[in-house]
Amino acid sequence: MSAPPRQQTATTAGVRTSPLVVLVHTITFRQARRFAGSFLPLAALIGIRGGSTTAVLVIGAVAVFSLVTAVLSWWRFSYADGPASVVVTRGLLSRSVRTVPNDRVRGVEIETPALHRVFGLVRVRIDAAAGAMKDDEEELVVDGVTRAEGDRLRVSVLTHRSGPETTGDDGAAGTPIEEEFTRFDNRWLLYAPLVGSYLALPLAVAGALYRAVDDLPDSVLPALPGPDLAHPGAIAIVAGIAVVLLLLGSVVGAALVNWGFRLVRRGGSLIAVRGLVTRRHTELEIDRIRGVTVSAGLGMRLVRAARVNALMTGLGDAGRRGQLLPLGPSSEAWRLARRLVEDPGPLVAHPPAARRRRLGRALFPGLVVTVAGLVALTVGWWELLATGVVLLAAGVPLGLGRYAALGHVTGPRSFAVRSGFLIEEQAILQPRAVVGWRVRQTFFQRRAGLATVVACVGAGGGGYAAVDLGAADVAAFTSAASEPWSEALSPAVP
Repeated sequence: MSAPPRQQTATTAGVRTSPLVVLVHTITFRQARRFAGSFLPLAALIGIRGGSTTAVLVIGAVAVFSLVTAVLSWWRFSYADGPASVVVTRGLLSRSVRTVPNDRVRGVEIETPALHRVFGLVRVRIDAAAGAMKDDEEELVVDGVTRAEGDRLRVSVLTHRSGPETTGDDGAAGTPIEEEFTRFDNRWLLYAPLVGSYLALPLAVAGALYRAVDDLPDSVLPALPGPDLAHPGAIAIVAGIAVVLLLLGSVVGAALVNWGFRLVRRGGSLIAVRGLVTRRHTELEIDRIRGVTVSAGLGMRLVRAARVNALMTGLGDAGRRGQLLPLGPSSEAWRLARRLVEDPGPLVAHPPAARRRRLGRALFPGLVVTVAGLVALTVGWWELLATGVVLLAAGVPLGLGRYAALGHVTGPRSFAVRSGFLIEEQAILQPRAVVGWRVRQTFFQRRAGLATVVACVGAGGGGYAAVDLGAADVAAFTSAASEPWSEALSPAVP
């Protein structure tokens, strides 16, 4: 059977997206927003006077301008995909043609925002491993194709790596078998108030609403009685309501982002689907995964919760696209992590000198304040001394907790490092992920016989550190965790 006409011509001629995307971009002012910075100073210079008629004319002019720019952008945009590369052509005033070889593609994500869903369209993001390019050029975006065309484009880009992945009952090649790795349980949304990023969502919404209301004229705002904040009880009630709204907002925000999250393996790819309003379909190649990170904030550790991210070479926006478990019990997080990367074993504690160093750094601020408080006590200022004593008392568990978070281990096919207290993160990496090592020693570390060893990798955060490792153990650790060339690393040992 011959290939569909679109697949035959896409390699030789550019294909435009659906004309319906013009309506989407007009309603959202997608292209017009880029010129807002030029119009605002002009409007401020000439001034805008008049009543409702002027406002209607301004809104109409902006709508027409948005429609014109949306039409021109659609007309000047085209894409072509073939067996070797993807080509995107775009630009209103300056024309740009970008070609990305298929073997440089790191993943494909299909987004379905609410307005796109109304018109039956999707947005396809192709991670192009741009490296040093600007953030807005690290990916190819094909916005405004049908769902069927989006799926076809995704498969076309990724099949250059795929061989016969599955067979049917009769032994013939068939549809790839889908293996579920994990599925989000809605009860896990209760962990959301313990994650700072989810707590920030309602705060951002509240700030945006406050600015919008503050910009409205007083004549259109109703006169509502406010609480009497001079009374302590009213302050407590307002604070309680604010906390409840903050907690509920974090749960709602987590639900909007992660609703229906499901991670499956299909052939050689991991596919993550999530989102309530904007539905996202992210596909990552398993062979490019170099490790995973399991992270948990202080509050999450108290309830035994964690998050899992994949470390992939050249993946843009890795914090979001590399999420394999956005939120869940730590047992589920570790089960998923060990399924993707071999567990190197239990962590090795760092030497006692590292504990003394952690304690010293945690107690130093309290010691300074206490000494200052003793001096201030001569003039009757006992509050500063009390603050110093409290800081000293809090410094002991803080220092011990920061030391307990340190650890490293090497295994036959992977190694792990862990650090952090407020946000504890353990990275499990494959040796092939390491592109170099960096050893740091401060003056005090040299005197204590310690060193910080950073595994430089081309994935995730770019480097993962074993903090305050024994200096005598650096060469053995780096050699076991990568290649023999790293044996040359030998920091000073007192």
